[in-house]
Amino acid sequence: MTTTIRTRAALLLLLAALGGCSTVQPVASTAKRLVAAILPPIFPTPKTAAPVAPSSRTLDAYKAEVAQHVMRANSGQTFSGQLPPMLPAIVVVNITVGADGELQDVAVQRSRDPDASEVALASMRRSGRLPPPVNLLAANSRALTFSETFLFDHQYRFQLRSLAGPQ
Repeated sequence: MTTTIRTRAALLLLLAALGGCSTVQPVASTAKRLVAAILPPIFPTPKTAAPVAPSSRTLDAYKAEVAQHVMRANSGQTFSGQLPPMLPAIVVVNITVGADGELQDVAVQRSRDPDASEVALASMRRSGRLPPPVNLLAANSRALTFSETFLFDHQYRFQLRSLAGPQ
């Protein structure tokens, strides 16, 4: 056992000395690869966990992902392009999404147009299961609540604020 450790140490010193003689960076990395190939690790490396599904990382990114989902599910009631100079209706809704993406609740937070409010609520319900809020839930929380703004044109078609460009 002692001989094996001494042999490894001598090989490491020799390779380090040979690698230090060169000023070219690739030689040093080649020496490291040789050491790794010749000498098994003294301490086994821990196994890494399986990769996790990519997360939205931020609430804004998640809201944009949800907005794209809602726009696709309601393509007949949406419009794209530049917003009109005066929006006839704006509806802000509170959305609660479970950890699995299930829409748990949607409620109007602010609106002056009851018809636009109904369109916004029906559009959210018609969207079905939303993308799950990966890594955005607070500790011990089973749902995420956030708000989204529906921007309506004169035909009660909408864009979502998370995706709309500047007005």
